[in-house]
Amino acid sequence: MTPPVLLTLDAVGGVWRYAIDLARGLRALGRPVCFAGFGPAPDAAQRAEAEALGPLDWGPQALEWMARGPGDVAGAGDWLAEVADRRGAGLIQCNLPSQAADLPSGRPVLAVSHSCLASWFEAVRGSGVPGDMAWAHELTAAGLARADAVVAPSAAQAAALKRLYSGLNDLHVVHNASADAVPEVTRTETIVAAGRWWDEGKGGATLDAAAGRVDWPVLMLGATAGPNGARLDVQVADHRGALPHDAAARLIASAGIFVSPSLYEPFGLAVLEAARAGAPLVLSDIPTFRELWDDSALFFPPGDADALAATLTALARDPARRSALGAAAKTRAARYTLAAQARAMADIHDRVAAAAALTAAE
Repeated sequence: MTPPVLLTLDAVGGVWRYAIDLARGLRALGRPVCFAGFGPAPDAAQRAEAEALGPLDWGPQALEWMARGPGDVAGAGDWLAEVADRRGAGLIQCNLPSQAADLPSGRPVLAVSHSCLASWFEAVRGSGVPGDMAWAHELTAAGLARADAVVAPSAAQAAALKRLYSGLNDLHVVHNASADAVPEVTRTETIVAAGRWWDEGKGGATLDAAAGRVDWPVLMLGATAGPNGARLDVQVADHRGALPHDAAARLIASAGIFVSPSLYEPFGLAVLEAARAGAPLVLSDIPTFRELWDDSALFFPPGDADALAATLTALARDPARRSALGAAAKTRAARYTLAAQARAMADIHDRVAAAAALTAAE
């Protein structure tokens, strides 16, 4: 019997949806999974969703980006190794690379960099990681170096990893995907955006500043206060808060225009969900979005509220262009399927496991 892959996840960010969707894709290929979580505990619905796919264990350590210092994450590697032994896992996929930093040697490990402090500070602040966060950056570097292979969700994020870290082993790009059914809704004259707006890198302040200068209402979906104390005070846009996934998906699918003002985005799953529904896209001109959506979206300079307002206004007044852009986005979105993602990740799992077995036999 094929041993399960142990997938790490958390209950407060996009990694939850990534891990659950990937688990479904792997199981469709006949590959069992199990889960190991860190940080705030999942709610009953999340726990049931995960346990329908495989066993779920929850560790005592904090998430690195929510921790007060290295003591809050100490022992994560030993705990993961214990879970892997107990569940019979043949490979550990760490969806936060720092979790691999102190994993015992001899165990196959894949690290997936959904984001990282160093690339966030480079893109958002134009600086290196501040001294008081250096420990977290060092843990990420150690985890990436420990991993037998590293995956990034876009070539742009892979390029950032190459710039910012040394000693990377076997770096791959596997685009993210969405497995959700596209809601059947009527398109409305609304501009919709979704994100963790407390994160400065999501560009929420730019969108809020532009909101009062466009013809259509601007709906901002997502939390404005983060678990790390960061917050954004929305002044103009119609802030709908952190909605249940199904409710947010319906608003995204019904958008007359979907906008992402992010300064930093290693992939951008909400953009994909909007594109799958045929919503025309207006995106900040950052490397990730150019890579994924060039020729199927409109772009504006990151952080430029005036340019964003002008782009949104012109598109709101041009139904023919909206229709063409929506069709182009839907066509492009068909590239990013769960089946393709799962096959690519399964191939990397096999490669890592085979290399580890060969090393063990020498």
